[in-house]
Amino acid sequence: MKVVLTGGCTGGHIYPALAIADKFREHDPACEILYLGHDDGMERHIVPKYGYPLEFISSKWVDRSNVFKLANTLRVNEKGKREAKKRMKEFKPDLVVSTGSFVSVPVVLAAHSLGIPVYIHEQNAYPGMANKFLSRYARKVFLGFRHAADHFDASKTLYSGNPVRAAFGTVGREEARETFGLPKDDFVILVFGGSLGARGMNRIGMDIIRKYAGQEGVSVLFGTGKDYYDSVRESLEEEFPESGSNIHVMPYISDMVAALAACDIVICRSGALSVAETTVSGRAAIFVPSPNVTGDHQYYNAKEVADQGGAVIVTEDAEASEHVLDTLACMKEDLSILRDMEESSRKVAPIHATDIIYDTIKEDLAF
Repeated sequence: MKVVLTGGCTGGHIYPALAIADKFREHDPACEILYLGHDDGMERHIVPKYGYPLEFISSKWVDRSNVFKLANTLRVNEKGKREAKKRMKEFKPDLVVSTGSFVSVPVVLAAHSLGIPVYIHEQNAYPGMANKFLSRYARKVFLGFRHAADHFDASKTLYSGNPVRAAFGTVGREEARETFGLPKDDFVILVFGGSLGARGMNRIGMDIIRKYAGQEGVSVLFGTGKDYYDSVRESLEEEFPESGSNIHVMPYISDMVAALAACDIVICRSGALSVAETTVSGRAAIFVPSPNVTGDHQYYNAKEVADQGGAVIVTEDAEASEHVLDTLACMKEDLSILRDMEESSRKVAPIHATDIIYDTIKEDLAF
């Protein structure tokens, strides 16, 4: 079995693809995997760490700001299609799995032109432009959220949930806290805004630190994002020169498995990957959907968990920090609220996502 994976630029596209790759390898250790990505995306850093070969092709997001930029987009993607087609003729894949982003466009078009079966996974409740366009070439469109079904041909869609790596949900709370040097009985708050960071999430994170710095029985894990780490550290050193030892700040949380296992409550954006990893880990969440995404899809991602009682949604506005702090205070005072939310979170977790995707493809292709 030979499989081409594509999808990139952000971890939200890359990690689901890697989870699917792991499932193919689990069933067939001899399965050959080739990842086609963009050399300016996060895949260049992430994919090699997981032991999969990565090659780059030309691609560009659709820029409609003027006719010349649109023409350049088409030219670059046509070049990428030729590159992908040449590479697939050499590799001879049995199928292509795409998880979205602009890099997937030339790869899927090349696969379709060669008659190679294409399968798409859409992570969000509101689909991205690439997956909506490419779905016409797919044999099956797997959905991370049921709400996305409204945007695709119903005969092609199948709800699978979002694939996450098998490690999530397997680490105990006490063991995870040892990883970060956290007291085993503390109320642990995890707050982050993604690999690069988010200004709104960092404002909330700083207000949480102002509330809890130096407070006994509480620890805060704060992932600022690489773009904001220096400024956040400077602010903390000015405000808390001799206190705040219970505050743990880092630019990027590389071990998210342990971070989610260690915390009592997670406060973050509601990108598809964050929602899936949080629920598989069985953690209560305060989701702060990004207001700057297509179709407000982060709100709908969060709503599917909140409707089942596993999360609280806070709108990013001038009162966001106040709402987050009020919610934290209630949870800290009554841990039974948290435990009920954890149970609800687990109930909506996509724990069988990779099995559903693998089994469906296997049945479809009869291998």
